[in-house]
Amino acid sequence: MSQPQARYLKDYQSPDFTINHVDLDFQLDPNKTRVVAKSQIKRLRKDAKVVKLDGEDLSLVSVFVNENEVTHQVITREGGIDINVDLDEFELTIVTHIDPQNNSKLEGLYVSDGAYCTQCEAEGFRRITYFLDRPDVLSTYRVRIEAPQSFPYLLSNGNPLEQGSLDNDRHYALWHDPYPKPSYLFALVAGDFDLLQDEYQTKSGRKVDLQVFVDKGNLHKAEHAMTSLKKSMQWDEQRFNLEYDLDIYMIVAVDFFNMGAMENKGLNLFNTKYVLADKASATDNDFDGIESVIGHEYFHNWTGNRVTCRDWFQLSLKEGLTVFRDQEFSSDLGSRTVNRIAAVKAMRTVQFAEDAGPMAHPIRPESVIEMNNFYTVTVYNKGAEVIRMMHTLLGEAGFQQGMALYFERHDGQAVTCDDFVAAMSDANNFDFSQFKRWYSQAGTPIVRLQEAYDDKRQSYRLTLEQATPYTADGSAKLPFHIPVDMELLDRQGNSLVTEVLNFTQEKQQWTFEGIAEKPIVSLFREFSAPVKLDYQYSQDDLVHLLKHASNEFSRWDASQALVSSSILANVKRLSKGESCQSSPQLWEALQSVLQTQALDPAFIAELMTPPTFASLMDECEPVLVDELITARQYHIDTLAKQLATELDERYHACLQQTNLSGGEAVANRALKNTCLYYLGVLTDKQELVVNQYQQADNMTDSLAALHTANEHQLHQRQQLMIDFEQKWLQTPLVMDKWFTLQGKNPNKDMLASFDALLEHSAFALANPNRVYSLIGSFANANPKHFHKLDGSGYRFLTDLLIKLNDVNPQVAARLITPLIQWQRLDETRQQLMKAELKRLQSLPNLAKDLFEKVSKSLA
Repeated sequence: MSQPQARYLKDYQSPDFTINHVDLDFQLDPNKTRVVAKSQIKRLRKDAKVVKLDGEDLSLVSVFVNENEVTHQVITREGGIDINVDLDEFELTIVTHIDPQNNSKLEGLYVSDGAYCTQCEAEGFRRITYFLDRPDVLSTYRVRIEAPQSFPYLLSNGNPLEQGSLDNDRHYALWHDPYPKPSYLFALVAGDFDLLQDEYQTKSGRKVDLQVFVDKGNLHKAEHAMTSLKKSMQWDEQRFNLEYDLDIYMIVAVDFFNMGAMENKGLNLFNTKYVLADKASATDNDFDGIESVIGHEYFHNWTGNRVTCRDWFQLSLKEGLTVFRDQEFSSDLGSRTVNRIAAVKAMRTVQFAEDAGPMAHPIRPESVIEMNNFYTVTVYNKGAEVIRMMHTLLGEAGFQQGMALYFERHDGQAVTCDDFVAAMSDANNFDFSQFKRWYSQAGTPIVRLQEAYDDKRQSYRLTLEQATPYTADGSAKLPFHIPVDMELLDRQGNSLVTEVLNFTQEKQQWTFEGIAEKPIVSLFREFSAPVKLDYQYSQDDLVHLLKHASNEFSRWDASQALVSSSILANVKRLSKGESCQSSPQLWEALQSVLQTQALDPAFIAELMTPPTFASLMDECEPVLVDELITARQYHIDTLAKQLATELDERYHACLQQTNLSGGEAVANRALKNTCLYYLGVLTDKQELVVNQYQQADNMTDSLAALHTANEHQLHQRQQLMIDFEQKWLQTPLVMDKWFTLQGKNPNKDMLASFDALLEHSAFALANPNRVYSLIGSFANANPKHFHKLDGSGYRFLTDLLIKLNDVNPQVAARLITPLIQWQRLDETRQQLMKAELKRLQSLPNLAKDLFEKVSKSLA
């Protein structure tokens, strides 16, 4: 097989032909589904005489042009077929056979737990039939599905036209989607489900039927998903003035699914993880995740479906914008501060590492080998931060004006990131020309701060300097337009100045007059730009910001800086053979937080939660794995001992709050379980962990107790894990939580137990949820064993990646990320990791998903 080749944004060419309408006919069969695609094709370029169609793993039966068979004239090539046609308009009919049962890649049409379903984004439709499988070809669809009566629900995009019975105990359904869409938004589902039905009346008075399909026996777990859908529809009408456009909206929950969910027009397919929930089996985080993801997929109806991407390099056009919208949805419905903290954690722990690694790319990449590799935190989450910066610069009213113009200009079109920025610019008469560098330049800018205070003039001068380190993609590093949301505080904690500075030069100064004493500056409030601030605040100043900053996010940021600096100082001590030391000032500050009754308990929980190993890695160069693990654990152990009384008091106070509901109950549980996590360190408090597990009436509390027992290796851990396993063995999503804890298990014999876990009756290598839970948690959240100095953790992951290369390379490519970030570690570990990557590279059949990441990391 030839080496996979890169595609480049600069090489984009509009299509020679387009497909105005397509009729699809499916005769469903597990091993030999017959697909008839009848396309109405129009020539766009006069000299074009060859229709180049994409196709993978298809069995071609016949090809007709205007009902004349031309099968013998078809030229087969790698990745598709070519047909010579010198006509301006014609009907092309293609008959193919496909094998859904053995489609373990879960792209195109496949079978999941006995049901047929599809996943076509980014390039899965070409695994169903030969087609112009690119996002700038927009077609209306009419779909006929025929299957045995044992599959009572036959679903596709758009509105239902008719259904009926056929001979041989078969039946059919006919669907029509009147809105032109690219092939990646096509969907088909056939199966036997439980169905939850409701309806929603739009602001214009239209009635929309709402349907959520779940596996038999799970109907009671679909209520929250339905409620979330109705909230999403109402919020989009109120905040963005956007109304749903079809007569029906369907959600189908599927257990075998590579992604979280898929926004197919009118027929969303969801990973069961983001649909099924009840108090007994789902945590508060699960409930929030369902609301967020259902919102995200619904919001795509306008930002992604009605206006879609011209090409896949523009993916952030729909994903960055829609992540911003779902973040705003969650913030408007819940705690804005807690939601903002969660978004920033994802940026600092995952996206910053991606910027620093071999797969670094701007939010609009310049080149791609495997498009599935670019569904990344950079395109999604950093893309959302770029949209948020526009919102910061324009304000809510200006941003909404830009959105309105964007839809007015581009509804029904496939467009680019530049088109979106132009709408924002034109609607507000705002020059975004420099700002657009965020789309083309990779990397995390580092901002350095210098201060000068003139006592006589009572003036304060702020100097900022920006620089972006070299990134693997080699993109230019010109100054960004950075919005700096800042505040000056006096020594009494009063706010003197709040302002958003436009930081556009490599080095820039601002002077503030009438400042009676040297202030303390708070920068990048609300994380107003995805940058790193390189400035060593004193402990006194961080404590001051923690207590007095008017912005809650800034207070949390100060707490993280305070704790991180303490941990990193101990990393240095350990590297010199010295012992860890603790800071009384740190414990006093956290004690004050814990005792403050006026703060939201969920916010206190965030303030008390220690930085993750992954976020601390980003602040070490190189990463001293063993020292970092030891220093972080020292912080946790010492905090538990220093604040044992306060933690115990707050835990029991939370325990007494039995009459709370909704968000208040969620916040109370968050603080209670954060306290329990620390108390679990203390031998005389460990019975609290067991008691909570045994008495819990919800998954949040029982899992928090189990997590604490697992992390701190309580002697009761094994007993509790067995009990949990026996109770939930038949509930896959809950077993995912159990597998996650097994993957994170810090026990010294952990790796030896992995063979038994891989053979567990509830585990399946073909199921992405199971794999992400067990293998993903090990590689990403168990540094003690993944980074073992004998290389056994790296070997174990590589052995599994080799197996997944044949089963589901897309899943393998997602799991390889921690292995390709070897450059951050010590020399010994670097060599061990590179040896495993070279082992992968030597595979004769290495999938392009893995080839791209492995080759870039070894370049």
